[in-house]
Amino acid sequence: MMALVVHLKTVAHLRGKGERIAKVTFRGLPFYSRVAENCEDVAHFNETFRWPIASRLDGNEMLEIQVYNYSKVFSNRLVGTFCMVLQKVAEEGQLELTDTLIDDNNTSIKTSVNIEIRYQPMDGMVGTWSDGEFLEVPDDRDGMFAFETDSLLSGQSHGSGTSPGRSLQGSIPTFRKAGKGVFSAMKLGKIKSSRDDHKRGDEPAILDMEDLDKKAIRLAGTLDPDTISLASVTAVTTNVSNKRSKPDIKMEPSSGRPVDYQISITVIEARQLIGLNMDPVVCVEIGDDKKYTSMKESTNCPYYNEYFVFDFHVPPEVMFDKIIKLSVIHSKNLLRSGTLVGTFKMDVGTVYFQPEHQFYHKWAIMSDPNDITAGCKGYIKCDIAVVGKGDNIKTPHKANETDEDDIEGNLLLPEGIPAERQWARFYVKIYRAEGLPKMNTTIMANVKKAFIGENRDLVDPYVQVQFAGQKGKTSVQKSSYEPIWNEQVIFTELFPPLCKRIKVQIRDSDKVNDVAIGTHFIDLRKISNDGDKGFLPTLGPAWVNMYGSTRQYTLMDEHQDLNDGLGEGVSFRARLLLSVAVEILDTTSPEIISSTEVQAETVSNISESATGKMEEFFLFGSFLEATMIDRKIGDKAISFEITIGNYGNQIDGVSKSSSTKKKKKDGENEEEESELIHNSSEDEADEDGEFVSVSSTPLMKPVITDRNYFHLPYFEKKPCVYIKSWWQDQRRRLYNSNMMDKIADKLEEGLNDVQEIIKTEKAFPERRLRGVLEELSVSCSRFVTLANKDVNQSGRTKLDRERLKSCMREMDSMGQQAKQIRTQVKKNTIKDKLKMAQNFLQRIRFLADEPQHSIPDVFIWMMSNNKRIAYARIPSKDILYSIVDEETGKDCGKVKAVFLKLPGKKGFGPAGWTVQAKLELYLWLGLNKQRKDFLSGLPNGFEEIKASQTGPGLHSSPPVCLVYNMKQVFQLRAHMYQARSLFAADNSGLSDPFARVFFSTHSQVTEVLSETLCPTWDQLLVFDDVELFGEASELRDDPPIIVVELYDQDTVGKAEFIGRTFAKPTIKMCDEHYSPPRFPPQLEYYQIYRGNCTAGELLAAFELLQIGPGGRADLPPLEGPTDSERGPILPVPLGIRPVLSRYRIEVLFWGLRDLKRINLAQVDRPRVDIECAGRGVQSALIQNYKKNPNFSTLVKWFEVDLPENELLHPPLNIRVVDCRAFGRYILVGSHAVTSLRRFIYSPPDKTSNNWTTAAKLMNGYMVLTNGGSQPRSSPSLSSRTFSRPAGDIIVNLDSEPPIRKMETVVKLDAMSDAVVKVDMTDEESDKEKKKKKKKKKGAIEEEEETDERVLDWWSKYFASIETLKETLRAQEAAQAEAEEREDLEIAAETADIKPDDLLKGSKMKEKSKEKKSSKDKKRGQNAEGSEKRPIKAKVDELVVYNKELESEFGHFEDWLHSFNLYRGKAGDDDEHALDDDRIVGRFKGSLCMYKLPLSEEITREAGYDPNMGMFQSIPHNDPINVLVRVYVVRATDLHPADINGKADPYVVIKLGKSEVKDKENYISKQLNPVFGKSFDIEATFPMESMLTVSVYDWDLVGTDDLIGETKIDLENRFYSKFRATCGISSNYSLHGYNIWRDPMKPSQILAKLCKESKIDGPQYGPGGKVKVANRIFMGPTEIEDENGLKKQTEEHLALTVLNHWEEIPRVGCKLIPEHVETRPLLNPDKPGIEQGRIEMWVDMFPMDVPAPGPAIDISPRKPKRYELRVIIWNTDEVILEDDDYFTGEKSSDIFVRGWLKGQQEDKQDTDVHYHSLTGEGNFNWRFVFPFDYLVAEEKIVISKKESMFSWDETEYKIPPRLTLQVWDADHFSADDFLGAIELDLNRFPRGAKTAKQCSLDMIRNEHELPTISIFKQKRVKGWWPFVARDENDEMELTGKVEAELHLVSAEEAEKSPVGLGRNEPDPLEKPNRPDTTFLWFLSPLKAIRYLVCNRYKWLVIKIVLALLLLIMLGLFLYSMPGYLVKKLLGA
Repeated sequence: MMALVVHLKTVAHLRGKGERIAKVTFRGLPFYSRVAENCEDVAHFNETFRWPIASRLDGNEMLEIQVYNYSKVFSNRLVGTFCMVLQKVAEEGQLELTDTLIDDNNTSIKTSVNIEIRYQPMDGMVGTWSDGEFLEVPDDRDGMFAFETDSLLSGQSHGSGTSPGRSLQGSIPTFRKAGKGVFSAMKLGKIKSSRDDHKRGDEPAILDMEDLDKKAIRLAGTLDPDTISLASVTAVTTNVSNKRSKPDIKMEPSSGRPVDYQISITVIEARQLIGLNMDPVVCVEIGDDKKYTSMKESTNCPYYNEYFVFDFHVPPEVMFDKIIKLSVIHSKNLLRSGTLVGTFKMDVGTVYFQPEHQFYHKWAIMSDPNDITAGCKGYIKCDIAVVGKGDNIKTPHKANETDEDDIEGNLLLPEGIPAERQWARFYVKIYRAEGLPKMNTTIMANVKKAFIGENRDLVDPYVQVQFAGQKGKTSVQKSSYEPIWNEQVIFTELFPPLCKRIKVQIRDSDKVNDVAIGTHFIDLRKISNDGDKGFLPTLGPAWVNMYGSTRQYTLMDEHQDLNDGLGEGVSFRARLLLSVAVEILDTTSPEIISSTEVQAETVSNISESATGKMEEFFLFGSFLEATMIDRKIGDKAISFEITIGNYGNQIDGVSKSSSTKKKKKDGENEEEESELIHNSSEDEADEDGEFVSVSSTPLMKPVITDRNYFHLPYFEKKPCVYIKSWWQDQRRRLYNSNMMDKIADKLEEGLNDVQEIIKTEKAFPERRLRGVLEELSVSCSRFVTLANKDVNQSGRTKLDRERLKSCMREMDSMGQQAKQIRTQVKKNTIKDKLKMAQNFLQRIRFLADEPQHSIPDVFIWMMSNNKRIAYARIPSKDILYSIVDEETGKDCGKVKAVFLKLPGKKGFGPAGWTVQAKLELYLWLGLNKQRKDFLSGLPNGFEEIKASQTGPGLHSSPPVCLVYNMKQVFQLRAHMYQARSLFAADNSGLSDPFARVFFSTHSQVTEVLSETLCPTWDQLLVFDDVELFGEASELRDDPPIIVVELYDQDTVGKAEFIGRTFAKPTIKMCDEHYSPPRFPPQLEYYQIYRGNCTAGELLAAFELLQIGPGGRADLPPLEGPTDSERGPILPVPLGIRPVLSRYRIEVLFWGLRDLKRINLAQVDRPRVDIECAGRGVQSALIQNYKKNPNFSTLVKWFEVDLPENELLHPPLNIRVVDCRAFGRYILVGSHAVTSLRRFIYSPPDKTSNNWTTAAKLMNGYMVLTNGGSQPRSSPSLSSRTFSRPAGDIIVNLDSEPPIRKMETVVKLDAMSDAVVKVDMTDEESDKEKKKKKKKKKGAIEEEEETDERVLDWWSKYFASIETLKETLRAQEAAQAEAEEREDLEIAAETADIKPDDLLKGSKMKEKSKEKKSSKDKKRGQNAEGSEKRPIKAKVDELVVYNKELESEFGHFEDWLHSFNLYRGKAGDDDEHALDDDRIVGRFKGSLCMYKLPLSEEITREAGYDPNMGMFQSIPHNDPINVLVRVYVVRATDLHPADINGKADPYVVIKLGKSEVKDKENYISKQLNPVFGKSFDIEATFPMESMLTVSVYDWDLVGTDDLIGETKIDLENRFYSKFRATCGISSNYSLHGYNIWRDPMKPSQILAKLCKESKIDGPQYGPGGKVKVANRIFMGPTEIEDENGLKKQTEEHLALTVLNHWEEIPRVGCKLIPEHVETRPLLNPDKPGIEQGRIEMWVDMFPMDVPAPGPAIDISPRKPKRYELRVIIWNTDEVILEDDDYFTGEKSSDIFVRGWLKGQQEDKQDTDVHYHSLTGEGNFNWRFVFPFDYLVAEEKIVISKKESMFSWDETEYKIPPRLTLQVWDADHFSADDFLGAIELDLNRFPRGAKTAKQCSLDMIRNEHELPTISIFKQKRVKGWWPFVARDENDEMELTGKVEAELHLVSAEEAEKSPVGLGRNEPDPLEKPNRPDTTFLWFLSPLKAIRYLVCNRYKWLVIKIVLALLLLIMLGLFLYSMPGYLVKKLLGA
């Protein structure tokens, strides 16, 4: 074995005094020295480190030594680093030197290091050095060995024998498991300290933990044992060594197979739609399916509440890429398509990956795709849910949606996406493509050539890009295998987009139909980063490789799907050069194009070198073994072909381009390849000498292995292939990816270890987890160092740089976090921390996936008869070579077991599970110039055979064949002990399994065991003379894998495949001893896979023993067959089979249920056989199954020898047989109990005084823990947190310290309004009193208290739902708080601050509060406590469970378990979801197992019945008559059953033979029907115990369809000790809505419980106290009867005890409270997908007790009739719309329109106030709106026919909103809409006193203003504003209205009727309107008078005056001359 040894002697010239530690790194594997303590100038380390190395030392490799100042608390500080190139060492083998260190800035410092290095190459054998040169272990170490944890990165598990563990505490040992359960220094370090040889070589597998802890503590000073970093004491992973890589066990491609999906979308309402007076319709579009809501007229905020369901059956990838598009369309009808207002797009994947796969009650922002400058066009409130098979969606509880809609806080956007999204351009540039396949037949081409005379390429490609539901494409390049487009496709979409992937597809244009050539998806999450230092999506320019079907052209390509991107491509199709860029648009700039249409335009070419420098790559492969070749192919000769891109592809790779004008550049054009094949290439000869690629192995005929498989007889001659290819050198991308992959693999392996340790309950999983996190942080920092040197700039794209930065940031922070978390891993936090670590794993895996491809993947094809049969695809990064170890691919230069599979759809299902061939394959890919080591990873001992051609530089050409001259002979022993939980392969529901073991070219079979799913073969298979080639020592580390396949033997035909698993044998060389700890090997469990599903587990052990020179005689002896009946079968030898002890298994036989017919005959006389490990017991025979399906004898037992180790317990089989006539037995069904663990009884611990640790058997009435099989810490928060009434305080006056639960204390705070008057200790009651006082103050604000008479059952229900919602909210808040606290703690630890200080100033907290408070606004800022809601205090509550009762209470299997009986073949669906079809019945009973002998205390207890064994005090199973009362409250979210998207549901209830149909009371057109009914059915248990509640859809014609059903097992409920017969309410009252339902009073129930549980019965004491067992409870003692008289009673006290029954020691468990459960409705046709939910509960009353009272009335509340009278008095400041014809002045003809229910039904208009010139209008007009109203739900109920064709009326519930609009009346054209206001009658702003005070703020700041409810105020008068939106979407005031609202009930309305308008009775006076309101053409004179007198008075006066002046002037001028003449003449 080669090795590098470094002796670190001293480090000198250190500064200061302190402790130093050194770290020596070679090939990425660091060793730490011990801590040199208190050294000043010189640190003497004097330590030797040794690296066993597999490949020769390269002269360029580096050794790095770092010296740190060591600190126990802080991280170590680097002093300096010393790096040296090992060239000299490689040449000379030894070197001693002293040199200075350099610091961070690469400057030299004084400190120097003195080291000696030795390198021992292959030729020198290991023993050349004397022992003295090995290091003596220093004595202060206690001689402890410390094993190194693997460095995560170095895929090699060398440890070091001598360096202490790298743990933060310095020298604390870290252990690593090598091989199987061993600690052998030999295996890890290959170094043993000579004097410890004999002691240390074989330590026991499991160290004595205590001893270890002591040692560790002694080493680490006084650390608590939990902080010791200790790698797994028992890892289960096989050691991955340096020559082989792990095989991948999952075979079947999971993608591409279609699955069922259901998308349900509820469009609730829309708000703030832009546009005037719209008639909006919402269109919901998914892919090509469109559905529309109804049209709402004339409103900007329509309320729809319509539910749509879309069903799909497509593969997941297709589903998740579909786009959900919501659009609002204005005024669409049959004739016109309407105008688009706005749209919203999101892909289905985004919804699916939300928590719970849904968005609930979120607002989608509408934007206009045709005008991106416009901004938001409105909001739609909707629910979207995507359900796949087996997902169940928890709908948040819907009661009354009074949540004040905070739109901004509830936007329909995933976490982390900003509300204000901007528009962006997505540029996808398409440059060119290469290597396209032929897409046309050659015959046609030849015809063309004959006519046209030219040779053309047979493909016409173009590229199509799809994104966010839009498509764009480039031009078509005619006839070109290497098309050049240089075009870009531009999408305009909001950023960040809600669509994850861009789909780029090269298509072939064809006259008939275009087909896809290849498809590539660009995941935007991978090419961008949304962090603060993130970057916008960017990619390339880079080549992407496309894969798809095989390249030969056929008209009907069977794998066409692969080209469309579905499933894993099986061949290289082409590569495409593209780039993606995103630019955020500034929508304000004027020159922007506002449409979002896809554009295509040309771009300039890019240079050749832009994607990297062309390099020559060399791929080498060697086939060491080809076995397990499917027998169908076995008769023809076979060869294997390896291809990379088109290189090496001989059949269909080359598409020789016709344009030979192309210049040859560097061989980057792929035509060169054709010449490679014809051996005629001139420019291939380079300095290596000429060699020609050989891409396939010679043909060879397979040889038979066994009945199923063949193998190729390679023996010592191993064929090789090698290919030269040219690619752009982008290895860096792959290197970084590889480093991360390796970190992830290592982490995954570690985490699997931890899970295994937890699962098998071994000690100290937390230590292993610490080790794993430690490794993670080290490797992360190593990654950062390595990635940092990535400086080669050429060909690096922006994405490369950004990705590198973000990866380094991520890895760095992950490393820091891992360090942090490591310190917090404690025993109790391990689960959470494990989750966090798994989170890391996902993050690293995500980062490692490189979006920009470089070298295409390598395909290996098995060829037979020149056809491609089966393939394997190996990512090129996995086999890529790098000189840095961490960067090398995980399979590079290693032997990998590769399984070939069938291509495409052929590989789905059973065909995909059979292995087509198994190859042992060695691959190496790297730069041609680095290829000198390409053979170094092969097993040694071969000679190379070169190709026969001779050439000048032949020495360097690769071999075509390797001949091994070294071979070892082994014997393989396979100890096949047993298998369990196998897949059922026969119709009986069982299998006849046998196992076939393959090793190399050998195979053997175990015997067939018939009719079992849990075979115990107990058989040893011996393979003699197995020949393996290579060196013995290498084989020891690295044996080939063993494949075990399990089959089901069929009497006719071929055996059917069950599953397969892999194993590695433990190896013993001939010079080793067969002795512990490695031998004999231990049995281990191997998971069996069938496709991607698990199909059971195999318990076996494998050992491989070398046959030495002495032959087989030296091997450990085999015992002969011991069992004479089994013939020559060898059993598993004693040392390996498990140690057994004697157990007794008691079986409780209760009964059989629901047995189906077998072969058409009814089951009549069944019997149950129980079998475990070959022993068993039979039940009594049921004489007549129909009459009584219960067993007569209840308990039987049998004794059996089982392994001591619980994990090895065999399964227990339950089989039911039917005894037919003539002694025939027929198997009905069977069930295998795989783990008996939950049935093991452990006796109670008498020493512990605390009652919770009482007997812990998981069943039986002796289960004395709290609630039996429902563990105490069960996640059912709801059952514990709010099932108790508020304020009950349990006070315990016993000697024991009081046990008060945390929850109770919380209750005091959370719901201080206690209902039950409970007396308490003083301090407690003080608290209560204070609260009461507070309450009084708060209560004054409310006008009225609720009246007791108004309350009904529904009040209780709605109050409870509120509580449920609040509790859920509180839980969320608490969870958020806890998470926040943890984050702060982590932050605090790094910064050394106390978390509390941080909390005070924490901003996060305030943020979360802001979020919460917005939700709480409507609750009157709930923060001040519940003072403002005294209504709540009055109503008694029940518990609303938002799931089935069963899931809350452990399926009521506290002592009676149900075992499903299966029959028939198991379905091969992915999730085994079809198992339900195989259920043929249920066996009810239970098991209890215990070790013998049992302690006598139990048997001595009083009343012990020996016949019942462990099942004491179990009720008898005689038939019993029961009255079953089923209450059905309502159903929600039903799946629509009619074409109109609705359903007409009614309830059907079946129990046994009786069926109740409520058909006549169906509810028309409703998906959320409220049934409110109770049904009584009498039943007899056990015959009729399965209750089915179904919801059917009523149809006028034809049969009614089942919507969904739910089944309830009443029997388990009836007998459960949770007492599920009748829920216990929180209060006892004799009358009213909360009347006690149970015929037995609380005191009777309590007495009965005490008697049954054998505890001291209730003793009622004075002062309201009651004592039960040793607990004392208190409560009130008075009760009021109907007449209000008070009398004494003990019932309240008894009820208090019942409500707290879980507090009772030993027997206590939670009794079921009064409740409503929510059950999913399922439809057998659509398995696994919820069809809605139903809320209901069931009461059961035995008939032998007094009959219960009448059922309580839960019929739906009848809506109350009201009348709303609205008087419109005046309007003011209404905007003036019309221009006068004559005068041009502005005026308006005002009228007001109003409606309450909807515009069509009841709109009313006032008369018109004509010609208002000031915007003032006077009306005095009364509207009268009668309506039916549900107070509790705050909804108006209207019943109307949907259309003239409807059969009956449909009931709608709409919110009570009064809409008032102001209009301008026009005579000839349509009236103009001016403005509107909508008042929600429950909360609207108080009107202003005067018109002046009325402003827009009343609408804008609606949330802040106090609101009033018309239902409380009854009468309101005031001014309200009218608003409309202008062009810029701003609100503007368009008028004011003075109105009076008066609400009267129907009775009052009858007493004082009023008239409409101004009519009698109670008429309003006529308005006093100015005269102008008359029309001018009716009374022209009046109009003129008005014009003259009013408007133009002054104008007229002015004109008259002016006229007079003019006349005077005229007269003056006229008479002037005469006067002048007169004057002049002096006349």
